[in-house]
Amino acid sequence: MRPIRRAMALAAGLGLRLRPITDSLPKPLVKVGGKAMLDHALDRLAAAGVAECVINLHHLGAMIRDHLATRTQPRIVFSDETDQLLETGGGVAKALPRLGPDPFFVVNADIVWFDGPAGSALDRLARAWDGARLDALLLLMPRQDAFGYEGPGDFALDAQSRPRRRGDAPQAPYVFAGVQILAPRLFARAPTGPFSLNLLYDQALAEERLGAVIHDGRWFHVGTPDALLAANARLAKPP
Repeated sequence: MRPIRRAMALAAGLGLRLRPITDSLPKPLVKVGGKAMLDHALDRLAAAGVAECVINLHHLGAMIRDHLATRTQPRIVFSDETDQLLETGGGVAKALPRLGPDPFFVVNADIVWFDGPAGSALDRLARAWDGARLDALLLLMPRQDAFGYEGPGDFALDAQSRPRRRGDAPQAPYVFAGVQILAPRLFARAPTGPFSLNLLYDQALAEERLGAVIHDGRWFHVGTPDALLAANARLAKPP
């Protein structure tokens, strides 16, 4: 396939669990390991060859605009959701005209990941992408290695290494890592207004068009002030 040159960073969330920090600072600008979480994501995208990234804005969006005013790689385009927060799916759907006709990366701007021995997670996703059989390809993190994550997990893999929802199981071995490739056609039946990308994942699952790549590097979920302190303490030590 052709290299993936466009991406979207989801930066419009409220960061409620990280209050009071996020009362005056949008969560994507909170520093982890000495760098804003959004900059971690954008640096990874630039290194993977992404030329343009759409960033959606809602909570304290002017601060994100100012923070990125001098960034040139990747080139930044904003999608303003100040009037209505559209959630993950609605946010990407609104940005589709800016993302173009080809598959694109979507990354959460409030997680931090580091590449592992197998190399760039974004490059691994791009190599695994098969547009003939996939509409979405998710990066999954082994739950036991997901720093700061305390939930039951999201997915298991079947005998063909295809993702399956946790369903009624008490736990699942993998967590969605907030990094993915999506095809524009995934949104052909999307609703209008706010909705979660999970709706489209389930459609792709039902049609056997959802794939997964397992992340082999470090990954940090920073949901609370205590988790932020723990993540920064961990990153201050050698890997």
